[in-house]
Amino acid sequence: MTEEQVILVDKNDKQIGLMPKMEAHEKALLHRAFSVFVFNEEGKLLLQQRAAEKYHSPLLWTNTCCSHQRNGETSLAAGQRRLQEEMGLNCDLEEVFSFIYKAPFDNGLTEHELDHVLVGYSDEFPKINKEEVAAYKWMSLKEVRVDTELNPLKYTAWFLIIFEKYYNFISK
Repeated sequence: MTEEQVILVDKNDKQIGLMPKMEAHEKALLHRAFSVFVFNEEGKLLLQQRAAEKYHSPLLWTNTCCSHQRNGETSLAAGQRRLQEEMGLNCDLEEVFSFIYKAPFDNGLTEHELDHVLVGYSDEFPKINKEEVAAYKWMSLKEVRVDTELNPLKYTAWFLIIFEKYYNFISK
């Protein structure tokens, strides 16, 4: 199996090349990514705990799912693909905004992403892929806010950024 490629982009999200995922993270190069936030009818957010085997941020809590678009794949198609692969869910998604962040990790890798944030709604029960996800839970945004303030080290860097800076976009 060939290593997954990420789409290298400039700050305006113009594709400038492809690179193996690990190499892009080792070199801290800006690449395209997406983060999915799924809410239920009660307005609760579906959070996932990343699997213990993940190459960075293992066992940390984060948004419903996230990953990288494939070459030629739209953000919405990528989000729906990954939502099915990780959480066993299908729902319509809407892109609400995008932003750039850079987060170095203790293992020498760096996430430097132009992240497209996608929001959807579902009352389905997740059927998690144990290779990707250790656990899941539904939480109100108020509960998430309190927990991220009390326990920030239990959450991924990108989730904390999205939740803090873009709360108004994801809470609609």
